[in-house]
Amino acid sequence: MKKKLFIPLVLFLLIAAAFLVQLNRNATGEDPKALESALIGQPVPIKTLNGLTDTKTYGAELFRQGKPILVNVWATWCPTCYQEHQYLNKLSKEGITIIGVDYKDNSAKALKWLKDLGNPYQVVLKDEKGAFGLDLGVYGAPETFIIDGKGVIHYRHTGDVNEGVWHTKLKPIIEQLRSERAE
Repeated sequence: MKKKLFIPLVLFLLIAAAFLVQLNRNATGEDPKALESALIGQPVPIKTLNGLTDTKTYGAELFRQGKPILVNVWATWCPTCYQEHQYLNKLSKEGITIIGVDYKDNSAKALKWLKDLGNPYQVVLKDEKGAFGLDLGVYGAPETFIIDGKGVIHYRHTGDVNEGVWHTKLKPIIEQLRSERAE
């Protein structure tokens, strides 16, 4: 009977420990929204995917362009993707190479979206069933990956790409990869 009295105390201590771990993460500057990716430092998973805007098929060579690129996972059902789309158009006009992955989406809706809002992507890949997204470890849309010129994943960003994210997170990594390539 007295053992049952310790159950609330043990639960309280476990919850307190979880809060302390999270507080420590926040204090050390780790982004609490950042999702770990086992693919950092690994090549983009090899899949053959169809293009959305053309009839071509694409494989791993698409991600080995000899220069850093962004791979943006998006969908028409995603309100945050709509929010980030204009900024992606801006980055594309500035010469940033972006490959789009239309994730778990209706192709006709996606084509209309690109026609109406502009197409910032060098290539748009169809991932109607989400298999490629699953291989990338995608939790939802939008997610953006930085890939080096050899097709290796260097960074994963969850959420929208906006001016703040670009200047504080993505652009420094892109510039570092460009400088390493030039050496």
